[in-house]
Amino acid sequence: MLNLILRKLYTFFKDIEDYFFLLGGVIISFPRVFKDRKLILDQMVHIGVDSLALMSIIGLFTGAVSAWQVAYQMAGMVPLSILGTATPKAIIIELGPVLTAIVLAGRVGASISAEIGTMKVTEQIDALEAMAINPLRYLAMPRIVATILVMPVLVIFSSTVAILGSYIVSVAFLDVSGGVFINGFRKTFEVKDVNTACIKALFFGFAISTIGCYVGFETTGGAEGVGKSTIKSFVICAAMILILDAILWNFLIG
Repeated sequence: MLNLILRKLYTFFKDIEDYFFLLGGVIISFPRVFKDRKLILDQMVHIGVDSLALMSIIGLFTGAVSAWQVAYQMAGMVPLSILGTATPKAIIIELGPVLTAIVLAGRVGASISAEIGTMKVTEQIDALEAMAINPLRYLAMPRIVATILVMPVLVIFSSTVAILGSYIVSVAFLDVSGGVFINGFRKTFEVKDVNTACIKALFFGFAISTIGCYVGFETTGGAEGVGKSTIKSFVICAAMILILDAILWNFLIG
């Protein structure tokens, strides 16, 4: 039993060491950001533009469900005009960043792990090294930079669509005047809430991309190993998003 615990601890600290080694390699590659801008732009299109349709669906129904939930909980206690006050603020600060990040952890983080993991088990990464191409610079750095850059944009886009969904439900199904909803939103809207969401998005994007890259580079065991890495990447990313959200709440809002 003791040996098992010691092995687990050794593996845990070894993973942390390897993770920071990857970060160091990526940081060293930052001076080549301009030269590798095409790689970064390609990843920004893949991660950002290709995610807009999914973010629209997630945002619309997040806002709709939020409006119905607030209306259900506050029924008989306060006027439903509060929907324009409470729902958008909750979406901007909390629901928008967290749900967007978790969805991208599944779409982007798992995708990064699968792509790099497949290259690892098929020895394509070894081929890059044989051609004197740094895999961290060529594979990891563009994905990490692109994810960090597009994450705030996706969060703002998703939150905007979510507020629109909340507005539609409030006006169409809950008999709240559109003017009342918008006035409530104006009264409570603060630029610092958007800044908070963007800061969260930067941290979430960093976590998703770096974990996805790390798990991909550590993949072994052929096709089965790639499948396990994909699941592992999403699980770790989702847990890290919630942990970071709790930590950042205390620093940014609490």
